[in-house]
Amino acid sequence: MKIALITNSRIPSLTANSIQAMKVAQALAQLGHDIRMFAPAETEPVSQATLLTHYGLRLVPDLERLPSIGGLKRLDFILHAQRAAKNFGAELLYTWLPQSAALASRSGYPVVLEMHADNSGLLGAWWMRRFWKSKTRKLMTVTASALRKALERSTKLRFEDEAILLAPNGVELERYAGLPNPVEARRQLNLKEGLTVGFTGHIYPGRGADLLFELAKQMPGVNFLWVGGAPESVAFWKNKASEARMGNVTMTGFVNHESIPLYQAAADVLLMPYSRSIEASSGQDIAEVINPMKMFEYMAAGRAIISADLPAIREVLNEGNAMLAEPGEIGAWRLEIEKLLADESRRLKMGKQARKDAEQFTWAKREERILERFSRASAR
Repeated sequence: MKIALITNSRIPSLTANSIQAMKVAQALAQLGHDIRMFAPAETEPVSQATLLTHYGLRLVPDLERLPSIGGLKRLDFILHAQRAAKNFGAELLYTWLPQSAALASRSGYPVVLEMHADNSGLLGAWWMRRFWKSKTRKLMTVTASALRKALERSTKLRFEDEAILLAPNGVELERYAGLPNPVEARRQLNLKEGLTVGFTGHIYPGRGADLLFELAKQMPGVNFLWVGGAPESVAFWKNKASEARMGNVTMTGFVNHESIPLYQAAADVLLMPYSRSIEASSGQDIAEVINPMKMFEYMAAGRAIISADLPAIREVLNEGNAMLAEPGEIGAWRLEIEKLLADESRRLKMGKQARKDAEQFTWAKREERILERFSRASAR
């Protein structure tokens, strides 16, 4: 099938939505579909080799960058993308934008709309209502069951069960095959030896930077590995660690996505220290509906996980494959870390279960489920 993917993500960029869109595109191509991705031309073009490395891909989808004027809030880009999809001969339009989904459905296009957060403002809800009131063949996916409820609140609609699918994010298990044990991974990366607590991802408000810093300060005998983050955020926290004379913290800054599995493997315990309020790159609070890609990566890495105990997180993690701690409670987090670091057999058992559970969350399986449900919905 010819599938046009319309994303508002800058390609390349460091954002999670950019990574997620590229993983979806790769999975659809691996399933044998003819894929063309349309993205705003807001960054300098790079080579396919750069994209492969940056996103940790094995193949790069056919990417077409289209004009986008900032003052028009990308509406010009969406119109350009609609025309480009038509010229491509797309049989299905797959998008992350309610505006694009609404316009495509008005033109009679079959549409898959992926939603990862609630609508932003009244205009977002208006576009989604336009999409849902169309008679076109359509399917909407949500990454957490709580997101469906949030979207129904913001749009004041009741979605038809047949046209909505719970589709959590995924992971490429192939990239996590044959990972070394933590000691060997640390040797390969030239990291400090010793028990290590790891974190990978961006440093937005609510992502646990303060908690990580305080844990490292209170546990000087444990190494803390912090991978990722924008340069200004990394510089800020490096300076704080230096002022506090903390020698047990390693902050790498950005690393290519293809290197992430080895860094995750270098940790004995991996943390997801979210708060009860989590700010996305858009500024929206996503704590109610969060479904982080790193959760599935942590699981695939086969390491013990300690995560903030949030309802959306519990849709995937449980006491069998992770430890769940009260958000922001430094004493509870320190206790759980100390328990796991003192009990290797428990760490290994938990990591093994997480790795097994990750097998149901591959990107390819996810896209198979989406297209299968879309096919059934289309036939109704």
